[in-house]
Amino acid sequence: MPALTELFRLFLSGKHLNRVAEPALWAELEQQEAAYVSLFAALGYELRLDGRGFAWFHSGDASSNIGKISRQLALLFMVIFDAQANAGKALQRFTDWPIDSEWLGEVYKQQQEVLDAEGLGPDALVELLGRACSLGFARVEPAGWRLLPAVCRYLDHFEGLAAASKGEREAVDEPAESGMEVDGPDDEENA
Repeated sequence: MPALTELFRLFLSGKHLNRVAEPALWAELEQQEAAYVSLFAALGYELRLDGRGFAWFHSGDASSNIGKISRQLALLFMVIFDAQANAGKALQRFTDWPIDSEWLGEVYKQQQEVLDAEGLGPDALVELLGRACSLGFARVEPAGWRLLPAVCRYLDHFEGLAAASKGEREAVDEPAESGMEVDGPDDEENA
């Protein structure tokens, strides 16, 4: 396990390993996957690998600082995905999208109200993309940035929320169409 120290430091710092950005480390991890998973588990860490080309230490307990950063990254990625969807781009191809400061400024203008509510102005978005780079969600390119496969963690969540929302709307519409009455949630369910 020649890359043990490097992988441990990378994951322990909260970063993601991406096949695209670190092909040699990714190859080492893939070749020794079972050994790394077992060793890290024995040390109290849960290593997760996603077949789409990224890995990370999963933790259910995030510090408030990491929670704030994750929330801000989620908002950043959400507005990026929203802008690209409005432009007719396929969301699953997000690693192909070049992102530059000018385009990010346009996204800010489109979503200014929601971004301002989180305290994210145009300069803060650029800083946040820098943070995304340090965590393995993006990489710097000569003309700006490019998202990396680890962003799938956010996209999966967004798509899950959209599917759940659609399912709720269909569940409300379906009984009404069949003549069945729809009950609201009980007080116990709201507690």
